[in-house]
Amino acid sequence: MKTETTIQGLTASLATARSNKKMIGFVPTMGNLHEGHLTLVRAAKKICDVVVVSIFVNPIQFGAGEDFDNYPRTLEQDSRLLADVGCDIIFAPSVEQMYGTQPRLTNISVGQITDDLCGKSRPGHFDGVAVVVTKLFNMVQPDYAFFGQKDYQQLAVIRQLVQDLNMPLEVIGVPIVRAEDGLALSSRNGYLSQEQREIAPKIYQLLKKAEQQLHDGQVLEQVLANISTELTQAGFVVDYVEARQTNLQPITQFDQDLVLFVAAKLGTTRLIDNLQVNFKT
Repeated sequence: MKTETTIQGLTASLATARSNKKMIGFVPTMGNLHEGHLTLVRAAKKICDVVVVSIFVNPIQFGAGEDFDNYPRTLEQDSRLLADVGCDIIFAPSVEQMYGTQPRLTNISVGQITDDLCGKSRPGHFDGVAVVVTKLFNMVQPDYAFFGQKDYQQLAVIRQLVQDLNMPLEVIGVPIVRAEDGLALSSRNGYLSQEQREIAPKIYQLLKKAEQQLHDGQVLEQVLANISTELTQAGFVVDYVEARQTNLQPITQFDQDLVLFVAAKLGTTRLIDNLQVNFKT
């Protein structure tokens, strides 16, 4: 496994694979890796000859008061984990390598599907994601890119970006990886106190309860309100509890597949989760 910190080094490391028509898979991350990230790498290894994992904490997707400065940088530990699952190249650039030293004059926005859900409380976040992902796709030039479905809105944004800009790659969504108690794995789980960690699985428990209630014919608005009420009672500060079609469009009928979304804080830690509810047989 190689570790490259410059665009030139990355290009050189991929040159042989590219000239030999090898299939290149790419997993973008911000490091502080956990089993969810490793699952993405394993998925990439199944269909790709060479797998690149980027580790870059992207400053332009963090808003004011968010945790950019405190976000864990654990490159040595991450490297050991990636070696164990067969990663071929780690790309770990500096901010200067990614963005240069001159002001960035170009921005990228994906409209409509970034206007609500996490977009409401994190203005500019998805623009920052779109910029860094576009730059990384240009640098790596993968055939496939792998993203977790926990960040469902982000996945939708990236798919739209690839479609709209005719990027020559396929985006693959990988199912959420959960702890035994149901909590969706996230680097931010490490910020939870022991007491908060015991409360956090309540989100998934309520999503599963809501799924059953919807199949039983209960009214969607009431089901969503129940989730919000029970989370608040458990100590969460709820950002949103919403339902959307699988393409993130508003619900137009109540027998269609949909996705339930939750974002809520425990203390200072913001947790997100989602669950797809299928009605079609």
